Amino acid sequence: AGYRSSTQPTEATVCERSLDRPEVLGIAPPPSLRKRLSVNAPSSEVVLHLNGITKRFGPLLANDQITLKLHRGEVLALLGENGAGKTTLMNILYGHYVADAGDLRVFGQVLEPGSPAAALQCGLGMVHQHFTLADNLSVLDNITLGTTPLWHWSLRHREASRKVRELGERFGLKVDPRARVGDLSVGERQRVEILKALYRDARVLILDEPTAVLTPQETESFFQTLRQLVENGLSLIFISHKLPEVLAISDRIAVLRDGRLVLEVPREEASEASLATAMVGRELALPQRKPSTPGDPVLELQQVSVNGPDGQRLLRSLSFQVCSGEIVGIAGVSGNGQRALADLISGLHTPHSGTLRLHGKVLERFHPRNMLEQQVGRIPEDRHVQGVVPDMTLAENAISEVYGKPPFSRSGWLNFGARQQFTEQLVQRFDVRGVQARAPIRQLSGGNMQKLILGRVLTQDPRLILANQPGRGLDVGAATYVQEQLLEARNGGAGVLLITEDLEELLRIADRVLVIHRGRLTEAGSAHDLSPTRLGLLMAGQQEASPHAA
Repeated sequence: AGYRSSTQPTEATVCERSLDRPEVLGIAPPPSLRKRLSVNAPSSEVVLHLNGITKRFGPLLANDQITLKLHRGEVLALLGENGAGKTTLMNILYGHYVADAGDLRVFGQVLEPGSPAAALQCGLGMVHQHFTLADNLSVLDNITLGTTPLWHWSLRHREASRKVRELGERFGLKVDPRARVGDLSVGERQRVEILKALYRDARVLILDEPTAVLTPQETESFFQTLRQLVENGLSLIFISHKLPEVLAISDRIAVLRDGRLVLEVPREEASEASLATAMVGRELALPQRKPSTPGDPVLELQQVSVNGPDGQRLLRSLSFQVCSGEIVGIAGVSGNGQRALADLISGLHTPHSGTLRLHGKVLERFHPRNMLEQQVGRIPEDRHVQGVVPDMTLAENAISEVYGKPPFSRSGWLNFGARQQFTEQLVQRFDVRGVQARAPIRQLSGGNMQKLILGRVLTQDPRLILANQPGRGLDVGAATYVQEQLLEARNGGAGVLLITEDLEELLRIADRVLVIHRGRLTEAGSAHDLSPTRLGLLMAGQQEASPHAA
C-alpha cells in the first residue's frame, strides 16, 4: 500500500524507519515501577498530530473535534470510561475507520485515511490487550507473519531470526525465536507482541491495557522495557484503566468523556482523584470494605480435583470454604486453573474426586440449571461469550436465567409485559445506559453490559455469588459500581467467591485471599495484611504459605 499526501513525498522521506538509528531508539538502565518512566524531557518534535477528529455512527457522536499531539520520546496516557471514544479514535488512527472530519499527520505528513497498511508503513504499531498470537506457531513465525512472501520465507528465515535476537538483546525482550508461543508465560507473550511491532520498525507504539494480565513483578519488568524504548525516541500512547500506573509512567494525560477531550494535563498536575472525576464527570468515592463477621459456610470444597477432557489435571485437591457475609478472593496469573474452578462452581465441570457442599449439603448433580436452583449467582469471565447472547435483546438477556419461572412464564407462554416491566426496573436500579429494552444487547458498552449481568444476578437474591473477573476491561466508574454492589451483597449475607487478576480490586473488597498456581491453592491470609508484592510472589509460585492442596 502506498502513502499519499498533498505534497506527494516519497516513501523514503515520509516513512524512513531504521532501528539502527541511535536517535530513534536506545537503551537505558531499568527503573523501579514507581519511578518516572521518562528521565529526559520529550523532544519538541511532533510525531503524531490528530487534528479536529470527528466521527459519527448515525445519531451517536463517538468523537467530537478531538485534537491531540504526541512528541518524540513522550508517553501520552489516554483515559476514558467505556464508550468514551478511545477505541474509535485508535481505529481511525490505525485506518480501520475513516473520520468524518479532521486529519491525521505522522511525522509532519498527512496519513492516508482508511489504510492500515499506510499506518504500519509509517511506523505506527499497536499492542492489543488480548494478544493476537497463534499458539501453535513459533515466536519467529508469529513475529514475521505477513512480512515476508511465502516464496522468500526460507531465504529470509535466518536473517529474520538474527534480527529478532538482536532486538531482544537490545531492548531487554529476550525470547527464543524457536519457542512455541503456546508454551510461553503471559509475560513472555507480551514481549513477543512488542517485538512484532519493533520488527516492523514502529516509532509510535500504542499500548492497550498492556498490564491487564501481568503480575506486579512482570509489570515492573515491562515498565523497564518501556523505559528502554522511550529513552532515545520511541513515542507511546498508553491506554489503561489503572490510574496508579498511568501516574507512574506518563508524561502527559488526556481524558475523553462522551466523545470529547475534557482534560489534557502534564502528569505532575494530575492525581487519581482528579483523573477519576474527569472520566466520570463527578467526584468518585472508592468503595470501602468494613469488618464483618462471617456466618455459616455456603460453599465447601474438600480435596476436590478436576480433570480436563484429555485427562489433564486442572485442579489439584482443593480444600476451602466461603461463608455467608464474606468475600473470598482468588488471585493468580491467567491460566492457572481459574477457569476450571469457575466452571466447577457454575456446574460445567464434575469433580474427578473430592466433595463439594452447597449450604451444608453434598452436591450430587453438576449442571448450570441445578446451580441456579441452588441460589448460585454467576458473573462469568467473558461477558460477551458466556454472559449474554449478543443478538438477543436487552430484555431477553435480562430474564435468560429465569424465563421459565413466574411471572415471566405461565403454562408455557411468555409474559412479555412482565418481562418488559422487570427489565425497566433492572435498568433503572443498576443504571444500565445505552439502549432500550428491545435493542440488541451487543450495542451496550462493556461497563453497561456488566451492570446488566450484575443486576440479573443480584435481583435473584443469591446465597453464593461467583464473580469471575467482574472488573476486567471496565473504567474506574463502572468498576467502582460493580465493587460497591458486591460489597452490598456481602453485607446482606451472601457469600462471594471473587476470581480476579486485578490486585487493586482484590485488596479493596476481599476479606480473605487465596492464591491459585498450577491448579493448587495457597492461603495468603487477610486482605488487610497483604501487599501486591507478596501476592505477586505467590502468584508466580516463588513463595509458599499455607497450602490448600495435597
